[in-house]
Amino acid sequence: MLKLVRLALTAAILTAIGVRLRRRARMPGKPPAPSAPQAVAHTRMGLAWAAIAGVVALTLGAALIPTGPQALSEVRSAVHQAEQSAMTVAMGVEGTTPTPTPVMPTPTLTPTPVTPTETGTASAPPPGIPAACMLSGQATVRPISPRVRAAVNRQWRRIERWLREHAPRTYASLGAPGRAGTVALAEAQTGLEFPDDLRASLLRHNGMSGPPGARFSFGEERVRGVREIRDHWRENCASRVGRGDPIGRLIRVGTLIEVDADSGQVVAPMVGPEPIWPSYHAMLRDMADALEKGRPVFGARATVKGGLLRWSDAR
Repeated sequence: MLKLVRLALTAAILTAIGVRLRRRARMPGKPPAPSAPQAVAHTRMGLAWAAIAGVVALTLGAALIPTGPQALSEVRSAVHQAEQSAMTVAMGVEGTTPTPTPVMPTPTLTPTPVTPTETGTASAPPPGIPAACMLSGQATVRPISPRVRAAVNRQWRRIERWLREHAPRTYASLGAPGRAGTVALAEAQTGLEFPDDLRASLLRHNGMSGPPGARFSFGEERVRGVREIRDHWRENCASRVGRGDPIGRLIRVGTLIEVDADSGQVVAPMVGPEPIWPSYHAMLRDMADALEKGRPVFGARATVKGGLLRWSDAR
């Protein structure tokens, strides 16, 4: 009986091999090397044929061999040998065991450091400015005293209210608020520390805009923005260096008037040596009084024509 079982197993194995070889003989040419998923599929087919052989062996064993323990053990051994033989043949037909497809590691994106953009209104310097007047120190935003800032804003509100009611076209020329970083950059490029009240005023209105004839002015003194202040300082510095004079400490904020960076006083050296106002805030307060109360300033009195502020001779 055992010989019959072995014959049945051998027949099943040879049948599986014959079927497999006939399929390969029908394929035209030499097929390309199978990819990993195809190789896995062929290996599974070999295992399937081995399972078929095992089923045939078990069926024959159950039908022809007594169910004793020794006979059952021989049948199991024969089935195991048939499975191993089928797997060996399948591997020989299909080729070597496929190697797994390597997984490419996902590249790690390293963030590129971004250099902060320089804050401010940098512009090309006028030609002929010496290196001594082209400072480039570290720009640092300094805090402003809350008391000084509140006092400056209070005077500006008085001026804005009067212009809005009496000279709306001049009111429209008031510049947008400046930025603290812009002021800090101008300080670094001039080597001067602007007084708190001047900085607070620039943060309220950074100069004027619109047609020159419609811009707000202090008497005949037009209000400069941060860039204009910086550029004029460079020009003045260049003329001083050319004459051999020390670099000035005055900040030109108007046509004639300047602010002393050390004392904070408002002066007009071309008019006289004495300070005109003790501070920039004091100048704003007198300007608001001149508008609201009709007082003269710089020898001129405020009038309105066609919605525009005009200054007439107070005499």
